[in-house]
Amino acid sequence: MSTYAVTNPATGETLATYDPATDEDVQQALGVAHAAYRDWARVVAPAERAERLRRVADLHRERRDELAAIIVREMGKPLAAAEGEVDFAADITAYYADHVDQITGDTPIPIEGEGEAVIRRSPLGVLLGIMPWNFPYYQVARFAAPNIAVGNTILLKHAPQCPESAAAIADIYRDAGFPEGVYTNLYISNEQAADVIADPRVQGVSVTGSERAGSAVAEVAGRHLKKVALELGGSDPFILLSTDDLDAAVSAAAEARLDNVGQSCNGAKRFIVVDGLYDAFVEKFAAALAEAKVGDPFAEDTVLGPLSSLAAAERLAEQVDRAVSQGATVVTGGQRDGAFYPGTVLTGVTPDMDAYREEFFGPVGVVYRVADEAEAIELANDTPFGLGSYVFTTDAAQAARVADAIEAGMVYINVVLADEAGLPFGGVKRSGTSRELGLLAADEFVNKKLIRTGA
Repeated sequence: MSTYAVTNPATGETLATYDPATDEDVQQALGVAHAAYRDWARVVAPAERAERLRRVADLHRERRDELAAIIVREMGKPLAAAEGEVDFAADITAYYADHVDQITGDTPIPIEGEGEAVIRRSPLGVLLGIMPWNFPYYQVARFAAPNIAVGNTILLKHAPQCPESAAAIADIYRDAGFPEGVYTNLYISNEQAADVIADPRVQGVSVTGSERAGSAVAEVAGRHLKKVALELGGSDPFILLSTDDLDAAVSAAAEARLDNVGQSCNGAKRFIVVDGLYDAFVEKFAAALAEAKVGDPFAEDTVLGPLSSLAAAERLAEQVDRAVSQGATVVTGGQRDGAFYPGTVLTGVTPDMDAYREEFFGPVGVVYRVADEAEAIELANDTPFGLGSYVFTTDAAQAARVADAIEAGMVYINVVLADEAGLPFGGVKRSGTSRELGLLAADEFVNKKLIRTGA
């Protein structure tokens, strides 16, 4: 039986299965992608690459309803969120079309001697992307679009539970007029992926996923001296130090925790609240999460559809149950129903508990009480992760101090869910090694070639 299958997490019904690629299929795809790279990088002008990418963005928008419905079925994303994801994937793709001259042009360097020097960005070749299930379109767009714009060609291994959306993306690139081999979808196993990374025609690999997946990919890539980009997990702090509108702060906290049914790497997960606001925050935050409607992801008023799979819900429930057994308190929620899990708030988590350093990949928020700014920073940084962070305060000087002190790749001050195509995304520590989105993403897989010319 194929491991690539669409299984609706809301019902448990397997709706479709897809045939896995044979080793011969993989070798053929590698050959075609490698051959396509020669023309795509050296013959096709950046302006033409940009026009094809604009068509990809347009096709996302034209097929919005169809694309959104696919991922509701595949991983349970509420329909409105699915539609928003399609829109964002289109915006990301269009961004790189609009900035193609900037990401492919030369950068002059001041020199002491006569003549001139520039950095010229050249593509590397065939790249493998290993993508997760939580944002089936957005994740692919932020990897594929900048790399195709600079002249690389893409092999894409999507998550086994997202084969229908994977096929839909490949169809879009084909229908946008891309030459065969510039973007290729592969239904391959982890073992086949390792063989692809090892192949000398492949110049790099990008993986978005768990620490375990990132470590495994990085090990293979390192053994074969391949460039690797890692976007991994997070346990982002939401730090509340002061506010003149507690209800607004609580609303932002709930949005940051419940986005994508709590299955976002950069979702706020640890809520660090100064002592004077703690009790009121916990009460209001618990009420907000309890009010979030759990139900049919196709229904307009659903906030929390199912988690991506029954197994994901079972893992989350086990984490919460273990936290309680170790002394944590459930303020609201905590009762799994099949693949559905309600908004849940935990308090009383201490450093000796597993929950203190684990990532809760679902609608579970842990609230901590701190005495002051210094203790908040110390707690925020006391984690193996370093992806994003959120700081709420009415003091601009304090916001600047805390943002500077937080060990994370991103800091959002007095705002949540403010991602944009032009803002770089990535982390430090065990959250990853690279940046996606924005102009930085287009620098991950290029040769920054120095060209020095005499007088």
